[in-house]
Amino acid sequence: MHSENPEIEIEETSEKIKIPLKALKLLAKILKATSQGQPISLVPIATEMTTQAAAELLGCSRPHVVKLLEEGNIPFTLVGRHRRVKFEDVMNYKK
Repeated sequence: MHSENPEIEIEETSEKIKIPLKALKLLAKILKATSQGQPISLVPIATEMTTQAAAELLGCSRPHVVKLLEEGNIPFTLVGRHRRVKFEDVMNYKK
């Protein structure tokens, strides 16, 4: 029977930590992708982003993102005069 949280020893310090199997599998995917030269970006889900960052994530122009926001396709908030969108909302739209 294998543990859901495998124990890993850190080579440099001999410290042992338990890591959830899901996290270990994610780390393996990240290491595989980076070893193949694929860029990796880690973004906390609740992070708010600018319309420019959203445009880059969607692969379109910033004015197009603004149009999507104004049409109600992606929720946004205003910080002063600047629109901010949640990463999660952009990804939901992308799907």
